[in-house]
Amino acid sequence: GRHFSDSDPAYKGISSLILLAEVLKKSSEAGFRLVNADLTVVAQEPRLVPHFDQMRENISRSAGVDISCLNLKATTTEQMGFVGRGEGIAAHAVVLLASSQV
Repeated sequence: GRHFSDSDPAYKGISSLILLAEVLKKSSEAGFRLVNADLTVVAQEPRLVPHFDQMRENISRSAGVDISCLNLKATTTEQMGFVGRGEGIAAHAVVLLASSQV
């Protein structure tokens, strides 16, 4: 919530792709560039694999990186917790940033 507060109406319903582009803009201004990203979506439903190609294309375009820099996968929690009960979806991202000054 430090950068995109959930209490700010400007962000209500905003596309996460817009937020991604803004984060990478801020990173670029700080002297960093995205090298690669390993992304995991945790959801009981819906089945996401059929949407992976389009998801990777959208993320690649918003991030301004080649699609080969993105690894995307999905998993479930085997019906445990809020994700397993279908009450929400979680995501994890591990990214490698490099100094753009090198």
